[in-house]
Amino acid sequence: MPKTLLHRSALTLLLLTGASQLPVLGQADPIKFGKPDLADFDAKNFVADSAAEAVVLCDFGRTRFETGSGDFKLIFERVTRIKILKKSGYDWATVKVPLYKKGANEEKISALRGFTYNMVNGQVVKEKMASDATFMEQQTTNNFIRKFTLPNVREGSVIEYTYTVNSDFLFNFQDWQFQYYIPVRWSEYRAAIPEYFDYKQLFQGYEPLAVQERTDGITQFSFSQGGSFNDGGGGGLRAGSGRTGPSSTTVTPRVTNYRWAMKQVPGFRDEPFMTTSKDYVARVDFELAGIQWPEQAYESVAGSWQKIDEELLNHENLGSQLKRGGFLKAELAAITAQHTDLAARAAAVHAMVRKAVKHNGTDWMLSTGSLKHTYDQHAGNSADVNLLLIAALRDAGLDANPVVLSTRSHGRLTETLPLMSSFNYVVAHVALPSNQELLADATDALLPFGMLPTRCLSGTGRLLMPGTGKSRWVSLTPTQRYVNYHQVHLTMDERGGMKGKVHQENGGYAALDQRENLVKKGEKKFMEDMAKTHEGWTIPAYTFKERETLHKPLTLDYEFTAPGADAPALMLYLNLVRHFSTERNPFVHEDRRFPVDFAAPFDETVQLNITLPAGYEPEDIPKPTAVKLPEDGGVFTYQVAASPGSIQIMSRMTLRRAVYSAEEYTYLREFYSRMLAKHAEQIVLKKKS
Repeated sequence: MPKTLLHRSALTLLLLTGASQLPVLGQADPIKFGKPDLADFDAKNFVADSAAEAVVLCDFGRTRFETGSGDFKLIFERVTRIKILKKSGYDWATVKVPLYKKGANEEKISALRGFTYNMVNGQVVKEKMASDATFMEQQTTNNFIRKFTLPNVREGSVIEYTYTVNSDFLFNFQDWQFQYYIPVRWSEYRAAIPEYFDYKQLFQGYEPLAVQERTDGITQFSFSQGGSFNDGGGGGLRAGSGRTGPSSTTVTPRVTNYRWAMKQVPGFRDEPFMTTSKDYVARVDFELAGIQWPEQAYESVAGSWQKIDEELLNHENLGSQLKRGGFLKAELAAITAQHTDLAARAAAVHAMVRKAVKHNGTDWMLSTGSLKHTYDQHAGNSADVNLLLIAALRDAGLDANPVVLSTRSHGRLTETLPLMSSFNYVVAHVALPSNQELLADATDALLPFGMLPTRCLSGTGRLLMPGTGKSRWVSLTPTQRYVNYHQVHLTMDERGGMKGKVHQENGGYAALDQRENLVKKGEKKFMEDMAKTHEGWTIPAYTFKERETLHKPLTLDYEFTAPGADAPALMLYLNLVRHFSTERNPFVHEDRRFPVDFAAPFDETVQLNITLPAGYEPEDIPKPTAVKLPEDGGVFTYQVAASPGSIQIMSRMTLRRAVYSAEEYTYLREFYSRMLAKHAEQIVLKKKS
């Protein structure tokens, strides 16, 4: 796929506020390659960037159209200059340029040059990038990366590079990113687009444009006799397609010139509970929507979801694979005979596939070959595994179909923008009696039927159904939660020492996380690490239950001891809930500009039953509290009850939604703060006189 679709929902901004409206034509370039500014070597100019590993001083790109061999071509030019501030910023000296190839056509990079500048004894020393510092890396059949590294980089270096990309693929108009993980002093992009081509401009992010300009002009393009316009993608607009451009050898269309710029863009800040940064950074993307040749009607070249549905259902490595099942009928006969209940049958088929085929770690929506080959090899990518699951479910008499989606790291898709590149993953949809619908994935040996991996919890997916117009969107929001439950019985002595028994249950996605951790570490190391998180604890005995029963909570029962002081104390101070609950507020910053995405709702419960040492009674206990989030988003309750010789504590935190908006962030941060403050309140025990 030539482009990666980025999130363009409510976060998409037009970025019009404060943009100047000056003429594009005649504007000087913001940077001149090979002419560094002496001020960029003065440390005092970077005092405000002390936390950054590097700073983009200027990033300038432009795209224009040219003609050659009777076809339009895209020419993208870029000049970038970066100041390296720390050793951790050396990676910015390695640059990756994505290139696309299809058939005989390929994007080519030219005019590639690079320099590193260092201040040595008061003089700027320039070092040229060697020609052998570049190499090509293939990612997929059609996607390549041209890599190059600038030489002799050190703290304080200024690096710059320039290159040109020549492209026959008019659908692959260069996008532009204004924001990175490091600050950007100036980022500017220009585009000159002839009237023949209709490109959607899709802005996203939270930073304002410093410049937004648009002017119209006339540009002359010359074609060889009999030449035709070219979409570059083999999509039916190439020479010989029967749809040619103007018969004249020269055309003078109106050209719209765009100029966008941002200044002093802060480095993007990762936050807890977020999808990929690609969903939120400031950028502009382009999608070819239509073409209108002179004296011809406008022709939409944008896809439609119906066309994409049909293409995927007939794709050799997706829908067509599902028509070649049947090789598992013998293996499935016993399951079909044993399970007349369709839900139980589906779960049994899921277990069979999950155990028979191992996910090789590669995620994609297309299979690598035949499903029988995948089964025989006992390994495959995510599509190999999940398409095999769908085929097996069908062979077992179940109504199963593929759902294509975009994983959290790939970026959220937009339902209003039909692009096949929106998708990078496929799972199974199973329709059961009583209108019950379940989504299933067999790539994880510890994932029960009816749950998706957390990487797939990204809004919506596209259910591909046979028959025109039957495909539809389905929600990926899980019914399962992160469930953590602790029931604790402990006895204290007069020195503050403790002996206790803990019953712990982890359900839903918490169970998945704990099972994966348990498999990775083993029981002994798992418990050793748990003990280390509780200072002074010793865990002499423990028992795990339901390790293999994946649809049930993982259960852990253990005993622990914790030493007290050397001598009895007149006053004892208890602060125990923190041992079994969230210890820190994950939301440390005062503001947040994008949603909080937990992937699934949360439910955390702690029940403490404390037997007091003889002769002690509570002098001070925390008051009960209830904290609620707006719009019924969640609740925290806390109660302490005292009875002769014992104290009972109940703490419960529930987050009822998987996603909270940026506007709700302040409430969510305060919710955690108040919960942790309550957990930090001590229970004071006093020895009776």
